[in-house]
Amino acid sequence: MPLTDAAIRSAKPAEKPQKLFDGGGLYLEIAPSGGKWWRLKYRYGGKEKRISLGVYPDVGLRDARSRREAARKALAQGRDPSAEKQAQKAARVAVHANTFEAVARALKKTIASPPRTPSTPLRLAGQPVGSLRKTPRGLRLDLTDLDEAFAEWLAANAQDVLEEIHARWQEHG
Repeated sequence: MPLTDAAIRSAKPAEKPQKLFDGGGLYLEIAPSGGKWWRLKYRYGGKEKRISLGVYPDVGLRDARSRREAARKALAQGRDPSAEKQAQKAARVAVHANTFEAVARALKKTIASPPRTPSTPLRLAGQPVGSLRKTPRGLRLDLTDLDEAFAEWLAANAQDVLEEIHARWQEHG
């Protein structure tokens, strides 16, 4: 018998995970902690698999059923819904990892080394650009030469920075 919204709302957690089945492989898994996840159980390539379709109440019964139907259509066309979901997630991660900001942050980590002791100068591309000074109020970081040093480093390494950005863009589109 298919699930109803009232049955889902009234379902309470137990000591062990519970499964409330809707049909067509769709079920709601209720964890002992109270979390409710929509899952789809299916077979692909002779193996039983399952994927998560979302968390209740963010994904309601109607949405879970439509997601089940989309997964069923993919199976009918010979595609694994789990593999498609993983590929979509990897594409989202790759898009974020290849923004100018991400590349710039990665480059910044490679060119700047933080001071280790009060006597160690702050270095940028191997050149000291500041220092820690002890004051009555505590340690103070003096970065008076940072802008000039960074400008010099960028002028010397701009080609490498642009090549790195271009290589990541070509690799991930």
